[in-house]
Amino acid sequence: MNRRSFLTTMPAALLPAAGPPKRIAAIITEYWLGSHADVVIGKYLEGYNQDDKPPYPRSKIVSMFTEHVPKNDMSRAMGRKYGVPIFRTVDEALTLGGDKLAVDGVILIGEHGDYPVNDKEQTLFPRFEMFLKITDVFRQSRRSVPVFNDKHLSYSWRQSRRMVEISRELKFPILAGSSVPVAHRVPAIDTPFGAPQKHAVAISYSGLDIYGFHVLESLQSVVERRKGGESGVRSVQCLERQDCWRYIDGNAWVKRLFEQALTHSRTRRPGSPKDLVKDPSVFVMEYNDGLLGAAFLMTGLVEDFTVAIDVDGQSQPFSTLMYLQERRPHHHFGCLVKNIEVMFETGKAPYPVERTLLTSGMLDFALESRIQGHKKLETPGLAQVRYKAPNASHFCAKGWGPDGKRLDM
Repeated sequence: MNRRSFLTTMPAALLPAAGPPKRIAAIITEYWLGSHADVVIGKYLEGYNQDDKPPYPRSKIVSMFTEHVPKNDMSRAMGRKYGVPIFRTVDEALTLGGDKLAVDGVILIGEHGDYPVNDKEQTLFPRFEMFLKITDVFRQSRRSVPVFNDKHLSYSWRQSRRMVEISRELKFPILAGSSVPVAHRVPAIDTPFGAPQKHAVAISYSGLDIYGFHVLESLQSVVERRKGGESGVRSVQCLERQDCWRYIDGNAWVKRLFEQALTHSRTRRPGSPKDLVKDPSVFVMEYNDGLLGAAFLMTGLVEDFTVAIDVDGQSQPFSTLMYLQERRPHHHFGCLVKNIEVMFETGKAPYPVERTLLTSGMLDFALESRIQGHKKLETPGLAQVRYKAPNASHFCAKGWGPDGKRLDM
């Protein structure tokens, strides 16, 4: 797909909306400079460039709840500055202190804070518990509104699946996931919609839990567009250290796509990957339709997100960089807010929550594989997650200028 055809398939960010702006409740674990609350909720309060100047999202934050108030908390000062009340409970934030749901949408950001870590090295963020409190208000009010959930639905596959089941039961749209798939791409292309795919590689860095999710979402956002739609994942395995290198060396397609993806990295360090990366890891996925996927974490080699895909009928792999802005205002989160706004305005998620349901499960099972001696795990639950992605792409077609402000308005 070339840039012109991409732009013609992009849905309008927001059609002219009738009625007053949507009233949004922000349910947050912690809000401090550089936190996900800052770079998401901050764009509603301060504008997309977080400089107190237009453009702004059309929706308005009308209430906040924060579970923690650390020493570096920003929520209280931001609430006072922008006239947003902060409530003591999730229930009160959704009802604005009344007895019925009083908002038009909810943003749930359960990403930071001092929470336990389990034996799989997963931080037990309370997204599921907060989601249940939100949906309790929906049940009591006999009315539901759209919900955005930041990052994976839950550290637990069972909890993630239950969250999607509840959204279907109560008939409200839910959008979730990473900002990486909607970030500006270099080149600004997407995989050909409906074309068969054979193999897929994604490369990133950092921790297995915290960034393992992002690299899986990066991969899933491009493979879900293949012929037949998403068919589900039948097995997951985590490999580390020498087993990771052996996996690359023992599979020609992996080595080829790994090297192709790296050609787009803007942070690749010179030298041999084996010398630079002390603790390499890879999540290996087998899909029901035969697609093979590998998502690598290569700390020491790169500090960005690249993908490469074998597409039938193309002599060269599809490959691109999902480009993140490393400084404020973190443009990729503006791309995410743009898609959240589509859901709030239209009442429909621009891309399926099943993407994040699948990636949440893949990560949980990959970390389970790791503590079970890196066994290959059959995943019958993930094999049942099947969905059709839309033809339209949802990433930002442009990046930011020398001043750091976004260009894609």
